[in-house]
Amino acid sequence: MTSFTTDFTDALTRAADLIEALLDELLAPTARRGEIARPSRLVAAMRHATLGGGKRLRPFLAVETARMLGAEGVAAMRAGAAIELLHCYSLVHDDLPAMDDDDMRRGRSTVHRAYDEATAILAGDALQTLAFEVLADPATHPDAEVRAELVLGLARAAGVAGMAGGQMLDLAAEGRYGVTSSQETQIRQIDALKTGAIIAFAVEAGAIIARADHAVRSDLLRYGRAIGQAFQIADDLLDREGSAEAVGKRTGKDQEHGKATLIELLGPEAARRECARLVDEALAGLQPFGDRADVLRQAARFTVARRS
Repeated sequence: MTSFTTDFTDALTRAADLIEALLDELLAPTARRGEIARPSRLVAAMRHATLGGGKRLRPFLAVETARMLGAEGVAAMRAGAAIELLHCYSLVHDDLPAMDDDDMRRGRSTVHRAYDEATAILAGDALQTLAFEVLADPATHPDAEVRAELVLGLARAAGVAGMAGGQMLDLAAEGRYGVTSSQETQIRQIDALKTGAIIAFAVEAGAIIARADHAVRSDLLRYGRAIGQAFQIADDLLDREGSAEAVGKRTGKDQEHGKATLIELLGPEAARRECARLVDEALAGLQPFGDRADVLRQAARFTVARRS
């Protein structure tokens, strides 16, 4: 069983607590400056989707990357919160009957079950747009160029060539639109877009805030892409082998829906070896940073050792 240093677990817990507090503030039920009103049912659904659950790994990666590069502060926290808002939007929509049709997420009812489908769609929409509002706000960073680069990066990671595109390919691989294909290269592409793009951007966001140069960002992109794909394989293994109680959501869905995963194609043991290879790839990307990157090294190992 993998063990983690106190530095890592403390940093992960501290970041999660700070992000939770910031998300609570951003999702306050009262209207903020410039707003006419916040419909109470919509805000309640957004809060249900976002607060009180999750490891906050994506914002942690943004915060920790920025800290490693000497840019610890409010900008990284707000960027991390924006990434988490967008991630939570994706979960709300992913759980809808038209997608994965899930009843449970993070150990409680999914938004469309706790409220209704229309409210869940609007809650997801509102979480997504709030993410970009946070990044574009001067409160996130005084430099408009940095804010614009953050908005551009998140949009690319979330859109047609990122998460949304990956989800489309994933649905197609289930056979919804005709002939299915389970080639390894196509499965890797799905994983890289659907899950990996946002995780890789979380790392990149920390580098953007720190105004890192091209060489630094290239090394960190190698790290981020590798752990993004490792995260998805680990998630698929949890779906195959974990219990709903431990994972916090229904398991066994991939086999039930005929999803294209490396576990189904290669088998669990080969998938674990691929996870290990991807962690090694991620660690190689951190070599230039020496001891400064120790917490990020632990984060890479955490992506494949988690149990929920």
